[in-house]
Amino acid sequence: MAASARSVLNRLIQHAVHPKGSKPASSSSPSVSILRHLDSGDLPKAIAILSSAAAPFPVPVYARLLLLCSSRRSLVDVRRVESHLVAFSPSPSTFLLNRAIEAYAHCGSPADARELFEEMPRRDGGTWNAMIAAYALSGIPREALALFSSMIGLGIRPKEVTFASVLGCCSDLLACFVARQIHCLVLKYGYFPNVILATSFVDVYGKCLVMDDARKMFDSITNPNDVSWNVIVRRYLEAGRSTEAILMFFRMIREGAKPLNFTVSNALIACSEVLALKEGHQIHVVLMKFGFEEDNVTMNSLMDMYVKCGVVEDARQLFDQLPSKDVVSWTVMVSGYATCGRIDEAEKLFDLMPERNVFSWNALLVGYVHLFDWDKALDFFCRMLRESKEIDFVSLGSILNVCAGISDLDRGKQVHGFAYRHNIESNLFFTNALIDMYAKSGSLRNAENIFYITVEQRDAVSWTSLITGYARYGRSEEALLSFREMLCEITPNKFTFSTVLAACANIFMLELGKQIHAYMMRNGIELDVIIRGSLVDMYSKCRSIEYAIRVFQEEISRDLILWNSMILGCAYNGLGNYSFELFEEMQKEGIAVDNITLAGVLLACISEGYVDLGRRYFDLMTVEYGVIPRIEHYECMIELLGKHGFMVELEEFIQRMPFEPTIPMWIRIFDCCREHGNKRLGERAEKCINESNPLNPVKFEMLATT
Repeated sequence: MAASARSVLNRLIQHAVHPKGSKPASSSSPSVSILRHLDSGDLPKAIAILSSAAAPFPVPVYARLLLLCSSRRSLVDVRRVESHLVAFSPSPSTFLLNRAIEAYAHCGSPADARELFEEMPRRDGGTWNAMIAAYALSGIPREALALFSSMIGLGIRPKEVTFASVLGCCSDLLACFVARQIHCLVLKYGYFPNVILATSFVDVYGKCLVMDDARKMFDSITNPNDVSWNVIVRRYLEAGRSTEAILMFFRMIREGAKPLNFTVSNALIACSEVLALKEGHQIHVVLMKFGFEEDNVTMNSLMDMYVKCGVVEDARQLFDQLPSKDVVSWTVMVSGYATCGRIDEAEKLFDLMPERNVFSWNALLVGYVHLFDWDKALDFFCRMLRESKEIDFVSLGSILNVCAGISDLDRGKQVHGFAYRHNIESNLFFTNALIDMYAKSGSLRNAENIFYITVEQRDAVSWTSLITGYARYGRSEEALLSFREMLCEITPNKFTFSTVLAACANIFMLELGKQIHAYMMRNGIELDVIIRGSLVDMYSKCRSIEYAIRVFQEEISRDLILWNSMILGCAYNGLGNYSFELFEEMQKEGIAVDNITLAGVLLACISEGYVDLGRRYFDLMTVEYGVIPRIEHYECMIELLGKHGFMVELEEFIQRMPFEPTIPMWIRIFDCCREHGNKRLGERAEKCINESNPLNPVKFEMLATT
């Protein structure tokens, strides 16, 4: 479009220089010389002739000069042209001064543009539009809107192009209220239907997340162009309404419109967001129909969609068939392999990359972090520091996740210092990782300091990281207090609810737990398997097992954590037989048991006094269930045998243990021996306890029986 406008302007200038029926100017005249240099693109020679002439030039000459200065972004030359125009023209053309304002804007000097604007003796609508556009182009939307307001106050009627500029500024500022006022003005001046203005309103309403208004405006466009379709698909995607974005894309295809490559890309990204593999396949057919097979933007988005939907082999097939692979293509595949846990293939592909950027490095680094492979992540980050200078907030945030995972507070502080020196710490992703690292490492004071510094930008992740830190280190009251404050500022996410329910369980706050449960139901928050597991755990620990069972039975899809929570909850609340029923049902549904499940079963045996059954489950742990007994299973067996008076069996069990009992185990053994009578084992327990704590010795004496 710009090239077409330039061609029309050139023809107009040529017509002005050589009007029909007039004699051509002398080939040696300054005007002709300047135009000849402009035709050949020699701006310095054209400016030199202009500067040496002490007389005004025709309007087309100045216009051509300003146009070339603008395209070359030559601010100094724009100033020279404007100075010559003002100095030698007794009454400078408003048209030319408007072009000078535009040229200053394109050269990145809105201050020069505003100075000229203020000095102009006469202004027309084009002058105001040029200055408003100058501010918009220079990224100063507030000044543009202020100038537009002054323009309206003076009774100057804006043109369609002026409205388009100010609507772009409203988009930048997310100024929905101002956009609605401008909407009224557009209706007042009768500028509808106008596809450009209507698309601008779709854009601003979409960016302000009032998608219903954006959709109404889009539907009012009689013949949407390709830009209109792209905007509505993109805004639905950015508003988190990926399904509607996909539907609008297919509506576009049904109505016979040809999509832009970015429209196809956005639709594929929407499929990635909601794992819509079937629709992604259909879009694959569409892009082939319109000949986008060699367009890297669409093909990279297609590969990413297949990766996100779990069909990595389809993505690899596309990758191998690409006629030209850019760094994004390679990065998508590396990220795909790393994300799905195929880290060896990700490493091989990464090493084959002809070029890498920071996203490529981050793709593999994030893969290591997701797999909790802390050592490889640290080694890879060191390699990244040696071979690449491109360290960004994702790189540092990932290393902070590693520091949090291994509770390496000192290294985390070093990363914090590095980010501070390189002015990266203001990024929200990095800030949240920093809060999480300090909170998980037990440095809650530092976590609080970072959290309260970011008051203007913190989100649900920030709050959740701090609340999790409080709950993790036994400060449940502070966790719940922070949760109350969070509700006044932002809507919690499911991880927040899970954490605060755990805090309620820790301090047996049943009533508050019920209130949180009710809050989630009132506000339509999905009670997924994670939250239901937390609810079951909270109700179980607060001795409200009936509610726990009700929550458990409402869930159709149950994962291992939910089953474990219910089995443990019943065992803790004296419903060991129901724990056994759940254990059998769990196995029938094909859920593989783990060490926590078996700990719950052993606790149920303790609760019901089923000593032989408990011994059988313990003996079958490795053979039948593939679980190696851990310290908690040995503790359960000591409790099971000791509590129910099987002292001979207890002594034999201790002899067979692959490790020496811990001090807490010896203390429990000591108590059981005193209660049920086993002098030899009791005195052995006494010796071990006293050796560990000689300042506070115990003395074994069997309790008197009545």
